[in-house]
Amino acid sequence: MNDPRDRGTAVAPPIIGSGCTQRYDLEAMAPEAGTSFPEARRFWLRLQAEAQEDAGLAKPDASQ
Repeated sequence: MNDPRDRGTAVAPPIIGSGCTQRYDLEAMAPEAGTSFPEARRFWLRLQAEAQEDAGLAKPDASQ
């Protein structure tokens, strides 16, 4: 087990390409590296629904 007093470190995944085509190597990403976000879709959909509700409340009501 690691020493709990050690500082945490994060390392970016390997990068492939260069310039405008530079991107993370998707093959190198794995859940063990902390790149698995199983709840991300649900969270994103919830944020979008809340934003739509807020936008709906902010619109002036034409019936008044």
